Amino acid sequence: MNRLEAMSILVAVVDSGSLSAAARNLDMPLATVSRKVGELESHLKTRLLHRTTRKLSLTEAGSSYVAACRRILEEIGEAERTATGEYAAPKGELVVTAPIAFGRLHVVPVITDFLTHYPEIDINLILTDRVVHLLDEHADVAIRIGELPDSTLVAKRVGTVRRVICASPRYLATHGTPEQPGELGGHKCITFEALESMRAWAFGSGRSAQSVPVHSQLAVNTADAAIAAARLDAGLIRVLSYQVADAIRANELRVVLEAFEAAPLPVSLVHTGQTPLPVKLRAFLDFVTPGLKDRIAAA
Repeated sequence: MNRLEAMSILVAVVDSGSLSAAARNLDMPLATVSRKVGELESHLKTRLLHRTTRKLSLTEAGSSYVAACRRILEEIGEAERTATGEYAAPKGELVVTAPIAFGRLHVVPVITDFLTHYPEIDINLILTDRVVHLLDEHADVAIRIGELPDSTLVAKRVGTVRRVICASPRYLATHGTPEQPGELGGHKCITFEALESMRAWAFGSGRSAQSVPVHSQLAVNTADAAIAAARLDAGLIRVLSYQVADAIRANELRVVLEAFEAAPLPVSLVHTGQTPLPVKLRAFLDFVTPGLKDRIAAA
Protein backbone atom coordinates (compact mmCIF):
# COMPACT_ATOMS: atom_id res chain seq x y z
CA MET A 1 0.00 0.00 0.00
CA ASN A 2 1.22 3.47 -0.92
CA ARG A 3 0.45 5.24 2.34
CA LEU A 4 0.99 8.76 0.99
CA GLU A 5 -1.43 8.08 -1.83
CA ALA A 6 -3.93 6.62 0.64
CA MET A 7 -3.55 9.66 2.89
CA SER A 8 -4.19 11.99 -0.06
CA ILE A 9 -7.29 10.03 -1.02
CA LEU A 10 -8.59 10.05 2.56
CA VAL A 11 -8.16 13.83 2.79
CA ALA A 12 -9.90 14.22 -0.56
CA VAL A 13 -12.83 12.11 0.69
CA VAL A 14 -13.17 14.27 3.81
CA ASP A 15 -12.90 17.52 1.84
CA SER A 16 -15.36 16.32 -0.82
CA GLY A 17 -17.91 15.03 1.69
CA SER A 18 -18.34 11.57 0.18
CA LEU A 19 -16.49 8.73 -1.52
CA SER A 20 -18.29 9.30 -4.81
CA ALA A 21 -17.56 13.05 -4.84
CA ALA A 22 -13.89 12.36 -4.09
CA ALA A 23 -13.78 9.80 -6.92
CA ARG A 24 -15.11 12.43 -9.33
CA ASN A 25 -12.71 15.10 -8.10
CA LEU A 26 -9.75 12.72 -8.31
CA ASP A 27 -10.90 11.25 -11.64
CA MET A 28 -10.58 7.81 -10.06
CA PRO A 29 -12.97 4.83 -9.95
CA LEU A 30 -15.20 4.82 -6.88
CA ALA A 31 -14.17 1.23 -6.12
CA THR A 32 -10.52 2.32 -6.01
CA VAL A 33 -11.22 5.19 -3.64
CA SER A 34 -13.23 2.91 -1.33
CA ARG A 35 -10.53 0.24 -1.43
CA LYS A 36 -7.71 2.67 -0.64
CA VAL A 37 -9.55 4.03 2.39
CA GLY A 38 -10.36 0.50 3.52
CA GLU A 39 -6.71 -0.53 3.20
CA LEU A 40 -5.67 2.42 5.31
CA GLU A 41 -8.19 1.50 8.00
CA SER A 42 -6.96 -2.11 7.93
CA HIS A 43 -3.36 -0.97 8.25
CA LEU A 44 -4.23 1.23 11.23
CA LYS A 45 -6.60 -1.37 12.68
CA THR A 46 -9.21 1.31 13.39
CA ARG A 47 -12.22 2.88 11.68
CA LEU A 48 -11.59 6.35 10.34
CA LEU A 49 -14.97 7.13 8.79
CA HIS A 50 -18.60 6.68 9.77
CA ARG A 51 -20.41 5.71 6.55
CA THR A 52 -24.17 5.98 6.12
CA THR A 53 -26.40 6.26 3.07
CA ARG A 54 -26.93 9.95 3.82
CA LYS A 55 -23.59 11.27 4.99
CA LEU A 56 -20.00 10.57 5.85
CA SER A 57 -18.24 11.75 9.02
CA LEU A 58 -14.94 11.22 10.79
CA THR A 59 -14.55 9.06 13.86
CA GLU A 60 -12.59 10.51 16.78
CA ALA A 61 -9.51 8.59 15.62
CA GLY A 62 -10.18 9.66 12.04
CA SER A 63 -10.36 13.34 12.98
CA SER A 64 -6.90 13.38 14.58
CA TYR A 65 -5.44 11.17 11.85
CA VAL A 66 -6.71 13.39 9.03
CA ALA A 67 -5.24 16.45 10.76
CA ALA A 68 -1.88 14.65 10.87
CA CYS A 69 -2.26 13.66 7.20
CA ARG A 70 -2.79 17.29 6.24
CA ARG A 71 0.39 18.32 8.05
CA ILE A 72 2.43 15.52 6.46
CA LEU A 73 1.13 16.21 2.96
CA GLU A 74 1.71 19.94 3.37
CA GLU A 75 5.31 19.34 4.48
CA ILE A 76 5.87 17.14 1.45
CA GLY A 77 4.33 19.81 -0.76
CA GLU A 78 6.65 22.40 0.75
CA ALA A 79 9.67 20.19 0.09
CA GLU A 80 8.59 19.69 -3.52
CA ARG A 81 7.99 23.40 -4.02
CA THR A 82 11.47 24.09 -2.67
CA ALA A 83 12.98 21.54 -5.04
CA THR A 84 11.14 22.94 -8.05
CA GLY A 85 12.23 26.50 -7.32
CA GLU A 86 9.10 28.12 -5.87
CA TYR A 87 11.20 29.33 -2.95
CA ALA A 88 13.73 30.84 -5.34
CA ALA A 89 11.15 33.06 -7.06
CA PRO A 90 7.58 33.82 -5.95
CA LYS A 91 5.13 31.84 -8.07
CA GLY A 92 2.02 29.73 -7.67
CA GLU A 93 -1.55 30.40 -6.52
CA LEU A 94 -2.75 32.25 -3.44
CA VAL A 95 -6.29 32.15 -2.08
CA VAL A 96 -7.19 35.44 -0.36
CA THR A 97 -10.46 36.34 1.37
CA ALA A 98 -11.78 39.73 2.51
CA PRO A 99 -15.07 41.46 3.42
CA ILE A 100 -17.03 42.46 0.32
CA ALA A 101 -17.03 46.27 0.50
CA PHE A 102 -13.55 46.53 2.02
CA GLY A 103 -12.24 44.11 -0.56
CA ARG A 104 -13.73 46.05 -3.45
CA LEU A 105 -12.52 49.44 -2.20
CA HIS A 106 -9.08 48.59 -0.82
CA VAL A 107 -7.96 45.02 -1.41
CA VAL A 108 -8.61 44.84 -5.16
CA PRO A 109 -6.48 47.94 -5.96
CA VAL A 110 -3.58 46.64 -3.86
CA ILE A 111 -3.79 43.15 -5.34
CA THR A 112 -3.84 44.39 -8.93
CA ASP A 113 -0.71 46.39 -8.16
CA PHE A 114 0.86 43.32 -6.53
CA LEU A 115 0.19 41.18 -9.63
CA THR A 116 2.04 43.62 -11.87
CA HIS A 117 5.12 43.12 -9.69
CA TYR A 118 4.70 39.33 -9.38
CA PRO A 119 3.40 38.06 -12.74
CA GLU A 120 4.06 34.39 -11.85
CA ILE A 121 1.62 34.49 -8.93
CA ASP A 122 -2.09 33.85 -9.47
CA ILE A 123 -4.64 35.04 -6.90
CA ASN A 124 -8.09 33.68 -6.19
CA LEU A 125 -9.82 36.51 -4.30
CA ILE A 126 -12.95 35.52 -2.38
CA LEU A 127 -15.05 38.46 -1.18
CA THR A 128 -17.51 37.46 1.52
CA ASP A 129 -18.75 38.97 4.79
CA ARG A 130 -18.71 35.62 6.59
CA VAL A 131 -15.62 34.42 8.46
CA VAL A 132 -13.71 31.95 6.27
CA HIS A 133 -11.95 29.12 8.11
CA LEU A 134 -8.50 29.18 6.54
CA LEU A 135 -7.60 25.51 6.99
CA ASP A 136 -11.00 24.03 6.20
CA GLU A 137 -11.48 26.17 3.09
CA HIS A 138 -7.85 26.11 1.92
CA ALA A 139 -7.38 29.88 2.06
CA ASP A 140 -3.86 31.28 2.46
CA VAL A 141 -4.62 34.68 3.97
CA ALA A 142 -7.64 36.66 5.16
CA ILE A 143 -8.31 40.33 5.78
CA ARG A 144 -10.51 40.59 8.88
CA ILE A 145 -12.17 43.55 10.56
CA GLY A 146 -12.81 43.44 14.31
CA GLU A 147 -11.21 42.02 17.42
CA LEU A 148 -9.75 38.57 16.75
CA PRO A 149 -10.38 35.59 19.04
CA ASP A 150 -7.39 33.79 20.53
CA SER A 151 -6.20 31.16 18.06
CA THR A 152 -3.12 29.63 16.50
CA LEU A 153 -3.43 32.00 13.53
CA VAL A 154 -0.87 34.75 12.96
CA ALA A 155 -2.30 38.25 12.65
CA LYS A 156 -0.71 41.51 11.51
CA ARG A 157 -2.62 44.75 12.09
CA VAL A 158 -2.75 47.07 9.10
CA GLY A 159 -5.01 49.79 10.49
CA THR A 160 -8.35 50.56 12.09
CA VAL A 161 -11.77 51.64 10.86
CA ARG A 162 -14.35 53.75 12.66
CA ARG A 163 -17.97 52.90 13.31
CA VAL A 164 -19.87 56.01 12.30
CA ILE A 165 -23.48 57.16 12.58
CA CYS A 166 -24.79 59.19 9.70
CA ALA A 167 -27.92 60.33 7.90
CA SER A 168 -28.84 62.39 4.87
CA PRO A 169 -28.77 66.20 5.20
CA ARG A 170 -32.49 66.26 4.37
CA TYR A 171 -33.33 63.79 7.16
CA LEU A 172 -31.33 65.85 9.67
CA ALA A 173 -32.97 69.09 8.50
CA THR A 174 -36.42 67.54 8.96
CA HIS A 175 -35.91 65.56 12.17
CA GLY A 176 -33.05 67.42 13.83
CA THR A 177 -29.43 66.42 14.46
CA PRO A 178 -28.88 64.33 17.62
CA GLU A 179 -26.35 65.89 19.97
CA GLN A 180 -26.28 63.09 22.57
CA PRO A 181 -26.60 59.29 22.13
CA GLY A 182 -29.65 59.33 24.41
CA GLU A 183 -31.54 61.32 21.76
CA LEU A 184 -31.54 58.37 19.35
CA GLY A 185 -34.73 57.02 20.89
CA GLY A 186 -36.63 59.80 19.16
CA HIS A 187 -35.15 59.08 15.73
CA LYS A 188 -35.78 56.58 12.96
CA CYS A 189 -32.90 54.14 12.69
CA ILE A 190 -31.89 51.69 9.98
CA THR A 191 -30.10 48.62 11.35
CA PHE A 192 -28.48 45.42 10.20
CA GLU A 193 -27.21 42.55 12.31
CA ALA A 194 -23.80 42.22 10.67
CA LEU A 195 -22.37 45.07 12.74
CA GLU A 196 -24.23 44.85 16.05
CA SER A 197 -27.60 44.47 17.72
CA MET A 198 -30.64 45.87 15.94
CA ARG A 199 -32.04 47.08 19.28
CA ALA A 200 -29.13 49.04 20.75
CA TRP A 201 -25.97 50.84 19.62
CA ALA A 202 -22.79 50.94 21.71
CA PHE A 203 -20.87 54.15 22.36
CA GLY A 204 -17.59 55.03 24.02
CA SER A 205 -15.15 52.54 25.49
CA GLY A 206 -13.90 51.42 28.87
CA ARG A 207 -15.65 53.17 31.76
CA SER A 208 -17.44 55.53 29.39
CA ALA A 209 -19.00 52.71 27.39
CA GLN A 210 -22.77 52.76 27.11
CA SER A 211 -25.45 50.91 25.18
CA VAL A 212 -28.28 53.07 23.84
CA PRO A 213 -31.62 51.60 22.72
CA VAL A 214 -32.65 52.56 19.18
CA HIS A 215 -35.91 52.40 17.26
CA SER A 216 -35.17 50.11 14.31
CA GLN A 217 -37.88 51.19 11.92
CA LEU A 218 -36.11 49.41 9.07
CA ALA A 219 -33.88 46.32 9.49
CA VAL A 220 -31.84 45.04 6.53
CA ASN A 221 -29.21 42.36 6.09
CA THR A 222 -26.46 44.28 4.26
CA ALA A 223 -24.62 47.55 4.74
CA ASP A 224 -25.29 48.52 1.12
CA ALA A 225 -29.04 48.30 1.70
CA ALA A 226 -28.79 50.39 4.88
CA ILE A 227 -26.72 53.04 3.09
CA ALA A 228 -29.15 53.15 0.17
CA ALA A 229 -32.06 53.68 2.56
CA ALA A 230 -30.20 56.44 4.42
CA ARG A 231 -29.52 58.22 1.13
CA LEU A 232 -33.30 58.17 0.60
CA ASP A 233 -33.80 60.04 3.91
CA ALA A 234 -35.14 56.97 5.76
CA GLY A 235 -33.17 57.54 8.96
CA LEU A 236 -29.87 57.15 10.80
CA ILE A 237 -27.46 54.31 10.10
CA ARG A 238 -24.38 52.97 11.84
CA VAL A 239 -21.78 51.54 9.49
CA LEU A 240 -18.03 51.29 9.02
CA SER A 241 -16.37 54.49 7.87
CA TYR A 242 -15.04 53.16 4.56
CA GLN A 243 -18.52 51.98 3.57
CA VAL A 244 -19.85 55.55 3.45
CA ALA A 245 -16.71 57.47 2.50
CA ASP A 246 -17.95 58.21 -1.03
CA ALA A 247 -21.42 59.24 0.16
CA ILE A 248 -19.94 61.61 2.76
CA ARG A 249 -17.59 63.20 0.22
CA ALA A 250 -20.59 63.72 -2.08
CA ASN A 251 -22.57 65.29 0.81
CA GLU A 252 -25.22 62.60 0.44
CA LEU A 253 -24.67 61.59 4.07
CA ARG A 254 -23.41 63.47 7.11
CA VAL A 255 -21.70 62.00 10.20
CA VAL A 256 -23.21 62.77 13.62
CA LEU A 257 -22.24 61.99 17.24
CA GLU A 258 -18.54 61.78 16.35
CA ALA A 259 -17.48 62.64 19.90
CA PHE A 260 -19.24 59.54 21.25
CA GLU A 261 -17.99 56.93 18.79
CA ALA A 262 -16.93 53.51 20.09
CA ALA A 263 -13.28 52.48 19.78
CA PRO A 264 -12.20 51.86 16.17
CA LEU A 265 -12.11 48.26 14.96
CA PRO A 266 -8.75 46.74 13.98
CA VAL A 267 -8.09 45.56 10.43
CA SER A 268 -5.76 42.56 10.29
CA LEU A 269 -4.04 40.30 7.80
CA VAL A 270 -4.39 36.74 9.09
CA HIS A 271 -2.62 33.54 8.02
CA THR A 272 -1.87 30.12 9.49
CA GLY A 273 1.79 30.85 10.24
CA GLN A 274 3.05 27.76 8.44
CA THR A 275 6.82 27.18 8.48
CA PRO A 276 8.66 27.64 6.30
CA LEU A 277 6.50 30.44 4.95
CA PRO A 278 6.16 30.05 1.16
CA VAL A 279 7.90 32.81 -0.75
CA LYS A 280 4.67 33.63 -2.61
CA LEU A 281 2.89 34.25 0.71
CA ARG A 282 5.79 36.18 2.20
CA ALA A 283 5.95 38.34 -0.93
CA PHE A 284 2.21 38.98 -0.71
CA LEU A 285 2.33 39.95 2.98
CA ASP A 286 5.36 42.21 2.51
CA PHE A 287 3.74 44.00 -0.45
CA VAL A 288 0.12 44.22 0.72
CA THR A 289 0.77 45.28 4.33
CA PRO A 290 2.13 48.79 3.57
CA GLY A 291 -0.34 49.19 0.69
CA LEU A 292 -3.34 48.55 2.92
CA LYS A 293 -1.90 50.70 5.71
CA ASP A 294 -1.58 53.65 3.33
CA ARG A 295 -5.09 53.22 1.91
CA ILE A 296 -6.73 52.86 5.33
CA ALA A 297 -4.85 55.86 6.72
CA ALA A 298 -5.92 57.98 3.77
CA ALA A 299 -9.57 56.90 3.83
